[in-house]
Amino acid sequence: MPPVSEAAPARPVKVLIYSDDVNTRQQVILALGRRPHPDLPEFEYVEVATEPVVLQNMDSGTINLAILDGEAVPAGGMGIAKQLKDEIYECPPVVVLTGRPQDAWLATWSRAEAAVPHPIDPIQLAEAVIALMRPSVPATSPTS
Repeated sequence: MPPVSEAAPARPVKVLIYSDDVNTRQQVILALGRRPHPDLPEFEYVEVATEPVVLQNMDSGTINLAILDGEAVPAGGMGIAKQLKDEIYECPPVVVLTGRPQDAWLATWSRAEAAVPHPIDPIQLAEAVIALMRPSVPATSPTS
C-alpha cells in the first residue's frame, strides 16, 4: 500500500449561475473568481440561460450553490428560487441577484438565503457566497 501523503484536494464547489444575459453570468464569475476564499475549494461554474436547464441541473444533485438573476426573462430568478426551495429536498443555498436593494424582501419570499442587488458589487457578492459556503465545507483537522 503506498504511503499516504497530503490529503486529497477538495472537490470543486459546483456553482450554477442562471441569467438570460451572458454579461451578467460573466460578471458573477469575474466577481467570485476561481476561489473566493482560501478556506473554500475552487469553484466550478455551470452557466445556464433557461429555466428548464436550471431545473435539470438542480435535480441532478451535483450543484452546491445557485446564483439566480432575479431580472432574467421570461423566468425570473426569484420565482425559480421559490420553486427550487419548494420542490428539492435539502436544496443547496440560493443567492438571488435583485434589480435594486429595495427588492431584498422579495428574495425573502423566494426563500433564497441571500440577495445581492444589481449592479453586481464583487465584494458584496463574494461576502454573501463565502458566508453561505463556509458552513457546508468540511473542516480540516490535523491528524494525530
